[in-house]
Amino acid sequence: MKKKKSPTESPKKMRTIIIDDVFTDSIDTVKPRFMVDYVAYVKRLWDSNKNIYKILKDSTNPEEARNALYNYLEKAERKIFELNNDLHILEKSTVRESVRVLKSIIGPINEYRTNFSALKMLMNLAKNKMNKESDVSVGFILEFINLFRGVDGKSNIYFEKEQAKKGIPEYLQKEGREASEARTIILDDIGTIMKQYAKKYPSGLDEDVIEWRKSNRDRILSYFNASIEDWYSHTWQLKNVIKDAAPLLKLIELTEEQKEAINKAIKHKIPFGITPYYLSLIDNKLTLGYDNAIRAQVIPPPDFVDQMVDSRHKRGIVFDFMGEHDTSPANLVTRRYPGIAIFKPFNTCAQICVYCQRNWEIDEVLAPDAMARKEDIKKALSWFDDHPSIGDVLITGGDPMVMSDKNLIDIIDEISSKKHVYRIRIGTRTPVVLPMRWNQKFIDTLSSYNVPGRRQLSIITHFEHSYEITPDAADAIARIRKAGLSVYNQQVYTLYNSRRFETAKLRLDLKSIGVDPYYTFNMKGKEETRKYMVPIARILQELKEEARLLPGLDRTDEPVFNVPKLGKNHLRAWQDHRVVMILANGSRVYEFHPWEKNIKPTPPYNYVDVPIYEYLEELAAKGENIRDYRTIWYYF
Repeated sequence: MKKKKSPTESPKKMRTIIIDDVFTDSIDTVKPRFMVDYVAYVKRLWDSNKNIYKILKDSTNPEEARNALYNYLEKAERKIFELNNDLHILEKSTVRESVRVLKSIIGPINEYRTNFSALKMLMNLAKNKMNKESDVSVGFILEFINLFRGVDGKSNIYFEKEQAKKGIPEYLQKEGREASEARTIILDDIGTIMKQYAKKYPSGLDEDVIEWRKSNRDRILSYFNASIEDWYSHTWQLKNVIKDAAPLLKLIELTEEQKEAINKAIKHKIPFGITPYYLSLIDNKLTLGYDNAIRAQVIPPPDFVDQMVDSRHKRGIVFDFMGEHDTSPANLVTRRYPGIAIFKPFNTCAQICVYCQRNWEIDEVLAPDAMARKEDIKKALSWFDDHPSIGDVLITGGDPMVMSDKNLIDIIDEISSKKHVYRIRIGTRTPVVLPMRWNQKFIDTLSSYNVPGRRQLSIITHFEHSYEITPDAADAIARIRKAGLSVYNQQVYTLYNSRRFETAKLRLDLKSIGVDPYYTFNMKGKEETRKYMVPIARILQELKEEARLLPGLDRTDEPVFNVPKLGKNHLRAWQDHRVVMILANGSRVYEFHPWEKNIKPTPPYNYVDVPIYEYLEELAAKGENIRDYRTIWYYF
């Protein structure tokens, strides 16, 4: 294989100019600083649709502008049904979607519900009553540049500089082998592009990476004065979980910002911990970024630490995004669906993920009092007896696989004795952070509870990036699968795994070791982890433009948004969510309908997303070509 650059080599300093038809910012990639021509963005806004500009500029009040816009949008939509309309049918689809979204945004009811009027802001811009970013952001302007173009049939999704017109492609004008050969050329081009992107994201199974990590492992063992036998003992790993900065300073290179954040987290008792094994997956030198997703998992950013410190006495209220306090019918139990419930007997993990959904209830890594009281466990398990409609029980926490064998098996034994329970799931990250936990003896014990046709026992794990997939992880999965247990993966979609084809590469690598992709989660809207968040539009773009290129068996995961207190909303189901407003900072406001839609009249939930523009800025700072993402604006 082609040799990759060693992680001990430093990246070259470089300056990149990000140029796109609507995104035209300069950025220094060594010290990211964006130089924004705000006036140029405003000019592009009005150039994008002169009819809308005239309506906004000439209207004397918002109601007049609203009525004129509704009339214009009605005509724009009717126009695409005319016989002499020359737009491609797929461009017409974009027109319909853009019209639908803009109608929603200027609707009075949505202004009332969001306490904001994008229409008034656009009118003020058109009348030169505001002309600086402190009044309205570039993100807001870019949203409407693209929306206005979409309404006019000029999204240019298919051709960057011109509208897509009617026409029959070459391969449809031919027949037989000649037609298939023409089509093959197109498919080969798409497949080649996908493979080129995938090469950017090495797997932990690549030969070079394996060798680097052997060196990392040996260096860590030397630091702890331990042996290779110790390394493959999960009890040794847990005993030596890194809970302070001292080992890290000796074993890996950190930025000054990372050092300060770790020290502050430890000083203020913010949960922090890394297993020696997982530390070996981090490149010992700051590099081109192969290990960014891994570092981001465990090394907290400063703003996260600051918010955790400021809210540490009330984090159970502030950080409980999913409203688990309000969906817990019994201690240790969470329930949002008729046939599923979560059981949480153990509230700590082998290491701490920065963006953990339950950071509000985890006090520290391997907390000595993490195990629930026997009395509470007994009451919780008895609660299941009174609710026989629940057939699927997810044991999670924390990470139940950090419990002792006896404690976990006792719980599984009790749950399996309930005749109405047909599936037990174990939610654990140990295949990723502690694969040596999965010894054959314990796997054999677990497998005895998997009775085909009667009861299923499955493992739900959490690989975030191909760089986490290692020979040790692959061996653990192989042992689990050989025992007849299924393994599924839940990925959280973050800034650190959302580049073009990055998650597609993870799907392929997961399938290669026997793990089935299950869910791709939109990040919880928790303010302390805002910098990790990705706009919903990017998840939808990834689903259509990247995952769709993979064979069906490689894209078995479902992209979902977790509605607080209610449960998952499937993002592929456009009829269950809609954009209702765009705020001054460029954030989209989504109205999410609950899973109960068409079953029970449960109220919807409004969610304020992170601005697409801010996300693109972050990608540009990481050296991404923003043109690769230019269609993101048309995913609603």
